[in-house]
Amino acid sequence: MEKSLIAVPIGDPAGVGPEIAAKAVASRKVFDAADCIIVGDKTIMEKAVNIVDAELTIHVIAGPEEGDFREGILNLIDLGNVDMENFEFGRVNGMCGRAAYEYIEKSIELANEGRVDAVATTPINKESLRAGGINYIGHTEIFGALTGTEDPLTMFETNGMRVFFLTRHVSLRDMLDMITKERIKDYVKRCLEALEKLGVSGKTMAVAGLNPHSGEHGLFGWEEVNEITPAVEELQAEGYNVTGPVGADSVFHQAVIGKYSSVLSLYHDQGHIAAKTLDFEKTIAVTNGMPILRTSVDHGTAFDIAGKGIASAVSMIEAILLAAKYAPKFMGGSGRGGDCT
Repeated sequence: MEKSLIAVPIGDPAGVGPEIAAKAVASRKVFDAADCIIVGDKTIMEKAVNIVDAELTIHVIAGPEEGDFREGILNLIDLGNVDMENFEFGRVNGMCGRAAYEYIEKSIELANEGRVDAVATTPINKESLRAGGINYIGHTEIFGALTGTEDPLTMFETNGMRVFFLTRHVSLRDMLDMITKERIKDYVKRCLEALEKLGVSGKTMAVAGLNPHSGEHGLFGWEEVNEITPAVEELQAEGYNVTGPVGADSVFHQAVIGKYSSVLSLYHDQGHIAAKTLDFEKTIAVTNGMPILRTSVDHGTAFDIAGKGIASAVSMIEAILLAAKYAPKFMGGSGRGGDCT
């Protein structure tokens, strides 16, 4: 069976992205599951390979079609956009922020053109992006803009538990105003559609409660009574396989043991804490609702250890493995540069 072809942009060159990309390509698990195209800077990747002491030969290519996917080969699209005289590991740097954006941009271009099957991203630094004149807050916003997707869906997966997020990078106070019946209905429909595209179906999606004990019929808040429960009831009447609100202190455990296919977390930390407590390193982000598939590590650039060769590649490896797992279903059986429309 032909392996999925995954593009891996190296992220912020001053962070651990280049190192974990090199470690992942050198991993037997990754070699057995996927073919990888690294998108980055040759000088940076040469340093990363040496730092992590990987037995890899860098093979510079213009595109995936030139890839040599034998074991021990790191296929690299070299954008040559890092001036080493102005480079230092572990520092906010506008040059590195712009370079990181260009790696992502190239990877998305390859996926949009159907030349790779998915993209597995490494960490970027928001301050470096801003210093480089890139006016996006993060990966999700970049992918949304470059794929023409207005509101991509974020899903975490770890140990079989899948968590979607109704709201992401907003304050708790602003989040409360976003808990509306209409928004919940829209998200549940889109989440179930995304799961179907990934080949996940047959079980119920649970909507997490917001307040303690899901509000206890208004004793601890009215969001469940006024917005969440009506949304779920209307979705059920329309034939959607969803339940809730289910108390947030139990819903994630119930998803882990297989009662639910997924959970709609209502705010950022509600779902992040549950997933990362279950397994921090193997919590992988999957961006759904786009014409292309993207997975990602869910940790930062780790500037404090960048360049030391000690960064764990577990999350990077898992992100590539998950991309390889879902890509054939996502692309409807066509891959390796096949038509993904």
